[in-house]
Amino acid sequence: MIRHGIRLMAILATLGRYRLDDLLTQAGPLRWIRVVRIIPGGGRGVRDRSIGTRLRLALEELGPIYVKFGQILSTRRDLLPPDIADALSLLQDHVAPFDSNEARAIVEAELKAPVEECFASFESEPMASASIAQVHGATLPDGQAVVVKIVRPGIEAQIRSDLALLYQLAKWVRRYHPEGDRIRPDDVVGEFERVIVNELDMQAEAANCTMIRRNFENSKELYIPKIHWPLTANRVLVMERVFGIPVRDIDELKRKNVDLEKLARLGIRLFYRQVFRDNLFHADMHPGNILVDASDPNQPSFIALDFGIVASLTQKDLYYIGENFLAIFNREYRRVAELHVEAGWVPADTRVDELEAAARTVCEPNFTRPLEEVSFAELVVELFSVAQRFKLTIQPQLIMLQKTLLNIEGMGRELYPKLNIWEVAKPELEAAYRERYGMEKTMETITRQIPGWLARTPDLPNMVFDSIRLAASGQIRTQIEAKDLVRLGQEVSSHNRKLPLSILAAGLIIGASILIGYETAPLIHTYSIPGLVGLVAGVWIGWRALRTPKR
Repeated sequence: MIRHGIRLMAILATLGRYRLDDLLTQAGPLRWIRVVRIIPGGGRGVRDRSIGTRLRLALEELGPIYVKFGQILSTRRDLLPPDIADALSLLQDHVAPFDSNEARAIVEAELKAPVEECFASFESEPMASASIAQVHGATLPDGQAVVVKIVRPGIEAQIRSDLALLYQLAKWVRRYHPEGDRIRPDDVVGEFERVIVNELDMQAEAANCTMIRRNFENSKELYIPKIHWPLTANRVLVMERVFGIPVRDIDELKRKNVDLEKLARLGIRLFYRQVFRDNLFHADMHPGNILVDASDPNQPSFIALDFGIVASLTQKDLYYIGENFLAIFNREYRRVAELHVEAGWVPADTRVDELEAAARTVCEPNFTRPLEEVSFAELVVELFSVAQRFKLTIQPQLIMLQKTLLNIEGMGRELYPKLNIWEVAKPELEAAYRERYGMEKTMETITRQIPGWLARTPDLPNMVFDSIRLAASGQIRTQIEAKDLVRLGQEVSSHNRKLPLSILAAGLIIGASILIGYETAPLIHTYSIPGLVGLVAGVWIGWRALRTPKR
């Protein structure tokens, strides 16, 4: 606790030097923090700089963990004013390297062998150094060129300490900020913890890299380097060394006569495939992690590096965010509003017509401009910001998606300023949706699950009997209000002819699914018998229900 107090005082001192006390005094009970004004300023002209620039400089001074936190916070444009978000997006992750002797010692401790046994050569001068790890060039005994990524010594303890302090600060904000429950600062810190802790595990990064490489194994548009697993451990990663032109080096790409429009369009398409086709995407696609293979200037391709931050969504989130994107592309604002309610992002009693009007107000003006001037990523962020009026609950699990969407669109526009994001993204999203939610994929999923359903079928009678027995003994109670019974009776009365058709359809689908599973999968022959039984039972039950007189 004393250590946290000392660190907090150091943070307040830094904030005071950059005159950031105004940021801390907006939460009522935190006005006491104005005492930081007695701390000498950071030199002449501090007040002349924008508050976003001062915050960026303060985070850089506080250290690499706060730089990383500022980078992630920069994606939360639903929480930050645009000028502060823009300033934080300029945070650079360049950190002084640690000693090469320490690097060698870590490699030997992790691989349990001398460096000379593992590598034919090992470069003492690091190729790059960041907040979490640094990278050295090396060659394997067979002559292959590789890079060795090594986690910084002592970084784990520093991260844990700073995370504990960030959680305490978030707790204060949630308690005292008037909208603390909605902005969920502790969840934002939790998302940051998940990201940065995963970055510490080189084996997790290697697994991320391997999975994305498998998804693009035969692709000529994106290359993922190979991991050398025998030389990879918790704090050391060895990867194939690749060469290309940094995507930010526009002058060199032009000198090589690279088709920049084709390259920009390709970047957008690859992002949508990773998110909506594979549900596994590189979530740190800033220009430093992307190279361009310009060996064929007319057919350029990308090379991705650094897989410490890779993200995926739950099936529910993936569905709703994709449906929202499609609704925006198609200007279906009613659908946008309905999806926000269905997903639980806004309260269930939200007026859909009012939310629809708000979505229309945000989106429609963009269609009056040339689409190459419209940023879809910024439009989505603006839409979420407007939805805050309807008590939108912040969705921390979508942070990485927003961040990557902003990065990839920014990179595309830098390559080709007239890039029409809508023209590229919409057909890619529609194709991914057809592949993920189409009939063929659905039947494949059902066929795969049928053996599990059949394996559990013998237990169903016992489960039903146990439930009835527990209910009869009073151990299970269901409370239904009288008004609910009246409403239920009315619905049954008005739809009593539809219910049998539903039962009939269910029997047909279940029976047909089992039969299809028999025809399309290597299942045992007796699966055809349950299929026929299910089919006949469904028809019989549905037919009897249809013949039941209407009451």
